[in-house]
Amino acid sequence: MPRAGHWTRKTGRGVNPGDTDNTGNTGRAGGNATQDGHGRMTLPAEADNTPAAARRYQDMLERLRAQGKRLTPQRLAILEHLSRSRAHPSAEIIFRDLSARFPSMSLATVYKTLTMLKEHGQVLELGFAGQESRFDGHIPHPHPHLVCTRCGAIVDPPEVPLEEITQAMAQATGFRILSHRLDFYGLCPACRKGE
Repeated sequence: MPRAGHWTRKTGRGVNPGDTDNTGNTGRAGGNATQDGHGRMTLPAEADNTPAAARRYQDMLERLRAQGKRLTPQRLAILEHLSRSRAHPSAEIIFRDLSARFPSMSLATVYKTLTMLKEHGQVLELGFAGQESRFDGHIPHPHPHLVCTRCGAIVDPPEVPLEEITQAMAQATGFRILSHRLDFYGLCPACRKGE
């Protein structure tokens, strides 16, 4: 029997990530799978179906419930999309991917939900000059990113210990460091194949 937490496209009933309903639907993020410039499928085909992603989703739910936040079906779908996406989607991509499941949902709903999640430390916003912001709900605290300058892919590298660098910077400058951002720019493996 499905449990509340995720709404399937076909039935509208709640299921958790990885569960199946009686139609065989799995609790996968997405809606409209699309291809990127390299012919690769983007969300939902590349959705993170690991137990860690499911735990992240549950953690987001618990924290927002503890804050007394309303969790509508649309918000739950946005939470799931963010917790399962390693692609660092923009608000527009989230809207596009979920609009088939929620035709009455507006882009404003996505932006309002992202703002609320950011205020509660559940999503990291990555702003880029001249481009739309991208959002990381998978790892919502400051961490390095690899950014492809050709296709715009954003990748989380393996965990890099930045605490020592942060402490050294604070000691050397007298700053009380509140946050940081470290991005590496270059060409992803798929774009390098075309060189």
